[in-house]
Amino acid sequence: MAEKKDPGKSPPKGKTNRNKNSSRRNRNNSKSRPYGTTPKQNRIERNKQVIHEMEEKALNRFTVTPPLIGFPEEEIIPREFSFSWPTSPVPLKEEAEMAKLVIRKGEFGWLDDARVDEIADLVKNRDMTLDQVLSLRSALLQQKTVYGHGRLKSRSKALLRLYNEGINVVDLSKKFDFPPMNIFRVILAEKKWSKSRIKESLRTPSKLSKREQEEFEMAEAADRVSNVDQTETHVRADLFEDILSDWFESKGVRLRRQPEMVSEQKKELGRPVKTPDILFLDLVEINGKPIAWIDAKHFYGADVDFQRKKMVKQMNRYIEEWGSGAIVYRHGFSENLFIPGCTLLDADTLDLSRLNI
Repeated sequence: MAEKKDPGKSPPKGKTNRNKNSSRRNRNNSKSRPYGTTPKQNRIERNKQVIHEMEEKALNRFTVTPPLIGFPEEEIIPREFSFSWPTSPVPLKEEAEMAKLVIRKGEFGWLDDARVDEIADLVKNRDMTLDQVLSLRSALLQQKTVYGHGRLKSRSKALLRLYNEGINVVDLSKKFDFPPMNIFRVILAEKKWSKSRIKESLRTPSKLSKREQEEFEMAEAADRVSNVDQTETHVRADLFEDILSDWFESKGVRLRRQPEMVSEQKKELGRPVKTPDILFLDLVEINGKPIAWIDAKHFYGADVDFQRKKMVKQMNRYIEEWGSGAIVYRHGFSENLFIPGCTLLDADTLDLSRLNI
């Protein structure tokens, strides 16, 4: 006869109530983490020695033999330049509050005028501009897209079934909260299309069937994160880089621009390896920090995990070669954003009128 359990009796000594502990862990894990990361000052302190080594590397880069990538064969006698560059970082609390307001389920596309006006009303009397908030939204959408891709692929069979039942890709995006173009790609993959066939077909959609062509056009129009055509974005980014390079050259600073370094490295190394937007051939100091190179970013520098990790990975390639440098953000940056070895700057010092044409 089985022993009856006393509902009021404690578990035997040495044993734990696994269900209760598991439930408690799940509750703790489900709590949303605060927006942003560890306070910037804490990370600066932890990286103090590393930052010092990066800055020393930048100061001594002209004494290295053989010359570093991008430097001419003949000896460079660098001149010294020092610039004061005022910045106005966005308070983390402000960024965190706006991050909650600019993302909606199933909304991955360019915003219509009504939605932009709605967001413009939200930023009135706030410490963020409309451009900053829209750029923050883009960073959050990118993170949402990348971190949610595994969940999207796990639903590929269900998505294909609904697609075959006649539900269009944009409606599937609104229902499941994934970017329309990524849903379309996953559906084609579930149809056993190869990656190369998908890529080629999206480049030349005229090769698609009538329905697939219509679905592609709708998805592309409703997706600013995973869409194929990024031409306008690249054109404006290139112009911003030119404005920044022109500013330093107008001050007499010698430099190399990215296009010439790309061409040079393709010839010498077979592909571009390390190509910041600007590589200085003089000793440049900005806000008291040695700057060996600069990268221009035509967006807002958000304290968003995915964007930050992407930046760190890219900038570390430059730091490894030349030492510390700087990033200039077209739409400013978060006060809590920290990238070791990088001085963060906004574009307020520059004349950006050429971008408004």
